[in-house]
Formats: sequence, structure tokens, C-alpha cells
Amino acid sequence: MKQPNFNPSMLIIAVDFDGTIVTHEYPRIGKEIPFAIETLRKLQDDFHLRLIMWTVREGKELAEAVEYCRRRGLEFYAVNSNYPEETPDSREPRKLKADLFIDDRNLGGLPDWGIIYKMIAEGRHLSKEALVEYSSSDHYPELQSKKKRGFFKSIFG
Repeated sequence: MKQPNFNPSMLIIAVDFDGTIVTHEYPRIGKEIPFAIETLRKLQDDFHLRLIMWTVREGKELAEAVEYCRRRGLEFYAVNSNYPEETPDSREPRKLKADLFIDDRNLGGLPDWGIIYKMIAEGRHLSKEALVEYSSSDHYPELQSKKKRGFFKSIFG
């Protein structure tokens, strides 16, 4: 169910590189995670939203990551900054101003890229109902038995 008054073109999405777009092999660039770049390009094409590469990479390793994506047709609005003109000296505060962060270190891990696309396109990343739906679906079967026992009992025994 699409959220009322949701306009994905207004979104700023920060996307991690290692473990999210490619597998973890830092400082080398790992293997591309299936559908990561295609999904991000489709989000840009369909909704004209702003993507920011958000990574711990710096210097040569950062330039390699940006070029890796560029060669595959994925251009970021900004890299490790809120806007292209921002420099480390001009950042106040250093925290990115993004509406959504896509990172393999999210609580619950990185969902399938098809799910990520659908949740963003439908505005479902904004709803508690979507979290309940996805956590009780086949995407996270390990939560099924815990749900039956009750939330706090599954955590505290």
C-alpha cells in the first residue's frame, strides 16, 4: 500500500558501497551484488531521486569505487557529502542529511534488492506495517517461530 502524499523523487538516499553494492573485500573492490547497480539505476530513472555514496573509503579506494559504479552507468549526486560542492572543511555537521540509508549493516541486514526497490517505490519504507509484513513473510522465516512465542519472550526467553 502506497503511503499518502509520498513522492519518491523528493528522497535523498545514502547507499553504502562495500557489502551493499559489492561484496566485502576492502580495500579491493569485491564482486557486484546481484541487481544492486541495476536497482539503483532504476530508482534514479523511475523517480529521479538523489543517491549519495556513503562509504568509509577515502582517497584512491574511494575514487576506484566511484569509477566502478560510473563504468556501470551509476552516477551519484554526491559522495560522502550532502551535496557535490561540499568539502571536508565545509561540513557542519559531518552527518549526512538523507531520508533513507541502504547498508548491509542495517538492523536485520540487507534485504533483497527487489524488495528494496518495491519498498522505496511504494513508500513502504515509511510504514510500520511494511516492517511487520516483511518480518512475518517468507523473507525472514527465522522470525516466524519467534512471532508465535511473543516478541519479548523470544528476546528474553
